[in-house]
Amino acid sequence: MISAANEARHSVFKETGRPRLLSSTERDLIRLVHEPGFSRWLEQIKSIGGCAHPIYLAGYTTTRHVATGEVLRHYDTSTEPGGRMPVRCRNRRETRCPTCSYLHAGDTFHLVRSGLLGGKGISTEVLHHPRLFVTLTAPSFGSVHRASSAEPCRPRRDGAACEHGRPFGCGQRHTDTDLVVGQPLCHDCYDYTGHALWHASAGKLWNRYCHMIRRHLATAAGVTQSRLQEHLTVSFAKVAEYQKRGAVHFHAVIRLDGPEGPSSPPPLWATTDLLSQAIRSAAALVEVRAPYSPATGERVIRWGEQLDVHTIRGDSFTESSAVSDSAVAAYVAKYVSKSVGDAGGIDYRIDDFNSIRLAPVNSHLRALMATCWRLGGLQELEALNLRAWTHTLGYRGHALTKSRQYSTTYGALRAVRADFQVGDVLTAQSREAVTESTWRYVGSGHSPAEAEIAYGIAEDLATLREIRRDLVTGGWDYAA
Repeated sequence: MISAANEARHSVFKETGRPRLLSSTERDLIRLVHEPGFSRWLEQIKSIGGCAHPIYLAGYTTTRHVATGEVLRHYDTSTEPGGRMPVRCRNRRETRCPTCSYLHAGDTFHLVRSGLLGGKGISTEVLHHPRLFVTLTAPSFGSVHRASSAEPCRPRRDGAACEHGRPFGCGQRHTDTDLVVGQPLCHDCYDYTGHALWHASAGKLWNRYCHMIRRHLATAAGVTQSRLQEHLTVSFAKVAEYQKRGAVHFHAVIRLDGPEGPSSPPPLWATTDLLSQAIRSAAALVEVRAPYSPATGERVIRWGEQLDVHTIRGDSFTESSAVSDSAVAAYVAKYVSKSVGDAGGIDYRIDDFNSIRLAPVNSHLRALMATCWRLGGLQELEALNLRAWTHTLGYRGHALTKSRQYSTTYGALRAVRADFQVGDVLTAQSREAVTESTWRYVGSGHSPAEAEIAYGIAEDLATLREIRRDLVTGGWDYAA
């Protein structure tokens, strides 16, 4: 803080000694450090990890003992700087708030891992249940450039071209950072309408897919689908990830439990092999139909041909190629903080068509966004709400979804963390206490200088995590 103020003070003069005009951030920094409550504000921002867009609340909370009426704890924002208290924005997207997205990723890690190993209120018996890690992709909407340093992108010897005069092949070798990766070989041949409608229907396709898995399991067991729940329960947790081509694919943990959920074992006939067969057969057969429009015609939504199914091994399994519990949890947690922005898109809503033209995206994603906007204006496709989800390329689903009985919840994890921060004594007393609280929203975000200081705090905490990870764990340390 002191170094930042000194830097702002000394930067008033150029190397020649002549004064220059202060920037708005520098003027705001000088104002901020001279505020009477600056030290307390700095403590508050540190306590929320340097959140990039805090929510400010005003009010009070009082905890009293039920029997005696004794005040166990009282907090009032009237004595805080500005009469308000900052709380985390809880944004999962790393592009919006790195510190809150890291915390959300940590919660996701424990949420997924508890469904694989138990804990957090989940029986440890789930470790012995059939569990598979599944990747489902979108179909091809047209050939795109792909990254491959070992062989050409799309080699062809005949030199054939499409009806628009563009070659079907590409003999170059692209790296992951090449801007052309994910771009269509021919924009005119690419099925942008099919891409947008697949995204809009992906959530419905997943729901139908889960029903199809249950149907195939019931058929294998010789029971009706309505009575399958008397024998087993299918639990899952899935995360959506954007590929370079702008298409979403899903990574899912699918588990078989007994009829009472994680605490009960599945029947002996419900094996990992049977679950794998049901997953593969359901993926090949399931389909949904997009709403009909004369502009789009009949559209059938299916999964792509690429389907990966891996057995999840315990963390103690020594084979290096095995998919372990912690590896799956870390993988899902990594992608839950990502968004379409990490695939070259934007993470804010589009209000009009001109915003698409000015959006900082490549020509492929701009064409896909324009298609979403155009289709969203058709009365027959109004239910898909494509214009509201143009910024996500038509995909309307959550980043992470799970079945009710898979594991714990984000709310439960946050409650445990809050109890830990309050302390064991107050937590024990609160069991015999009643809390009265009144809060109201009074603002959000930072001023330019506040944003710089918060960014520095978040950066310092990230550096400390990296040091701890290297010295202690040697890997992902979401528990930190």
